[in-house]
Amino acid sequence: MNSVVCIKRVPETAEATLKIAPDGKKLEEENLVFSLNDADNYALEQALLLQEEFDGDVTVISVGPPETDEIIRMALAKGATNAIRIHHDDISKLDANAVASLLAEQIKDLDYDVVFTGAFASDDAFSLVGTMLAEKLEITHITMAIEMKQDDEDEAEISRELEGGLIAKYRIKFPAVITVQTGMNEPRYASILGIKRASQKEVDVVDDPTIPENKVQLEKISYPPEGKKAEILSGTPEETSSRLAEILKQKGII
Repeated sequence: MNSVVCIKRVPETAEATLKIAPDGKKLEEENLVFSLNDADNYALEQALLLQEEFDGDVTVISVGPPETDEIIRMALAKGATNAIRIHHDDISKLDANAVASLLAEQIKDLDYDVVFTGAFASDDAFSLVGTMLAEKLEITHITMAIEMKQDDEDEAEISRELEGGLIAKYRIKFPAVITVQTGMNEPRYASILGIKRASQKEVDVVDDPTIPENKVQLEKISYPPEGKKAEILSGTPEETSSRLAEILKQKGII
């Protein structure tokens, strides 16, 4: 059973100091650390699990500059068998439709049963590429998968989490696109031997692809508006309690 996994190189922003670039349309990348998008890591693991059960190839594909090879080789180190990078110097200039079009152009000629993507990318959180990709490939899709059970190579049972903690189960037939949520499985670590082997594997680079026209134009990014600041009460217990009571009365709370 052959799988294709779409992966993305994203900045780690949880503990970073973020600065907006002068053009106002992207972040300054100089001091940022980049890694494999978290949800894509779970998508990759699901493909590797299917490979272990049903054999076949796992092809990873990504759009980006040469630095993207870092995450591609990490995927190869974990067990992916083939890799494709569609060259683009600045993926932030591409909307979801353009990215899906570039991916579809390469995937349509591959021998695949299922295409996995992360449910969303941590940098833009659009959650659009997977569904757009399925439409361009003209195959079935299901989003936000949290569990996959497969008895044969023709179809599978997919679970999705709904509002209020409800779980919906679906049966889908392949070929299909599945977008994967974090927590669907437990991603493996790459072994030292796997990393060494991956460094010697070839990444098929697609140079000068035809770039589709963007349907959405990014106007600007900005910091969230500053909210109301907390008021620190100081003084004796009697003074602070009196001031607190006064504030609560002003707010109509008491």
